[in-house]
Amino acid sequence: MSASRTASGDESDELRRAAGGDLRAFRALYERHHRRVYTLALRLSAAPAPAEDLCQEVFLAAWRGLAGFAGRSQFSTWLHRLTVNQWLMARRRGRLSLAEAVDPETTIAVASDLPARLDLERAMRRLPEQARAVFVLHDVEGHAHAEVGELLGIAPGTSKAHLHRARGLLKQWLESET
Repeated sequence: MSASRTASGDESDELRRAAGGDLRAFRALYERHHRRVYTLALRLSAAPAPAEDLCQEVFLAAWRGLAGFAGRSQFSTWLHRLTVNQWLMARRRGRLSLAEAVDPETTIAVASDLPARLDLERAMRRLPEQARAVFVLHDVEGHAHAEVGELLGIAPGTSKAHLHRARGLLKQWLESET
């Protein structure tokens, strides 16, 4: 594994040691990146229990695949892609479904205590699965429609349609709460 130019010196060293099997170095990477992976997993899966399972699968896959991480991108970027891929695989295997979604009134742990943030998170969990996935990947994570389409196996135009639907539903729900 080559050292990443984008990673800090400490993280590059941890990556090198973790790739060599050092569990303490991997634990430090886990602690640094767990919250971001879990947040993305929660937004994609819309429920805490599947998000926790997905997060665990992501870090298991990271541990197994760390020796293949070439360092051409940031480790956080690699984990982001791994999270999306693990979510897609779980969805394809039928392990994630809308039936697992929790009640929209359930509160989730977020870094901010702003009511608007909680309302948005709650409303996002109510979105239909495909619309939620497109919204998270495009509006939250910043992927272009072509990338979203590639990730989800849909046409870019379909991605745009799902995003339009998601934004409309979110606007409707958020306006009705005020």
